[in-house]
Amino acid sequence: MQIDHIAIAVNNVDESLKTFEKVLKVKNKEIMNVTNEKVKVAMLELENSRIELLEPLSDDSPISKFLKEKGEGIHHIAINTNQFEQDLKDAINNNIKIIGGVREGSYGRKITFIHPKSLHGVLMELCEPHNL
Repeated sequence: MQIDHIAIAVNNVDESLKTFEKVLKVKNKEIMNVTNEKVKVAMLELENSRIELLEPLSDDSPISKFLKEKGEGIHHIAINTNQFEQDLKDAINNNIKIIGGVREGSYGRKITFIHPKSLHGVLMELCEPHNL
């Protein structure tokens, strides 16, 4: 397992991207809509990891709710695993609460979220690896 990305909820991906590029040495970036998650995503590739900027596409997006309650900021940490199914099963067997089940995330890979109450206040995403 390793950190895949750190996700940051933002009001506007395009404006936020301009700001982050002033600070970060971005090697590459991709902008995409992940419609089943109701978000616009900017994935910023860094040397050994990525930063993901998340903008809600609708008022019923989980990111919209997050922004209303907490404002812009870190939303979750994503961990990739080469043994997605087994690691998910192990988490469930250890009474870790999963949010929303397994679904398709960015790059068409399997993802799921672990409830913050199971991880000391941190929302964690488990995901299949994506080659940088």
